[in-house]
Amino acid sequence: MRRILLKLSGEALAGEKKTGFDEETVRKVALQVKTLVDDGVQVGIVIGGGNFWRGRSSENIDRTKADQIGMLATIMNCIYVSEIFRSVGMMTNILTPFECGSFTKLFSKDRANKYFEKGMVVFFAGGTGHPYFSTDTGVVLRAVEVDADVILLAKSIDGVYDADPAKDPNAKKYDEVSIDEVIAKNLQVVDMTASILARDNKMPMWVFGLNEENSIINTVKGQFNGTKVTV
Repeated sequence: MRRILLKLSGEALAGEKKTGFDEETVRKVALQVKTLVDDGVQVGIVIGGGNFWRGRSSENIDRTKADQIGMLATIMNCIYVSEIFRSVGMMTNILTPFECGSFTKLFSKDRANKYFEKGMVVFFAGGTGHPYFSTDTGVVLRAVEVDADVILLAKSIDGVYDADPAKDPNAKKYDEVSIDEVIAKNLQVVDMTASILARDNKMPMWVFGLNEENSIINTVKGQFNGTKVTV
């Protein structure tokens, strides 16, 4: 793979605490990404904000404001994870779709490509910059814009199932599933807007468990134990 876009769950980065950060978990991710970067893979990263905020779970806050809080949560996550990445020897930059003072740089495809070519890990924070769009849509949008080869979805479960495996012990895991089937059966790999965007732009997604040993490296190098969503 030449260029990948890795989507990390905010909750997964919080470890067992479920909120905030678990530095050991983030450091393990950083060391895996460094191995890929050292091998010449260009890596972009999107991080969800669920370890701090889930706006749609609040009934007392205007949806636009709730989503704006969620965008800021993703920026906090990217600043923290970016610094852990730097601590293990990588160069990083954070791009956002809106001005954020000196904390980040404003997103453009040309700027992202320039950073990739310099061997930097590029963090895409702040979602799409608009309410009513999730980080799922943000990751597919950025992957399409920067011509990524594939989206890697690192989740707390190890793939795509036909039911919630936490609730249904008979849930069946897919080794491979088409994006059309994901949409038709509402399998919730990513939200519906993101699924349609991935289908229309032929962007494949690979879903795997973040907590498995060296799961990111193994996925990129073909030792894959998750679900391939084909287009």
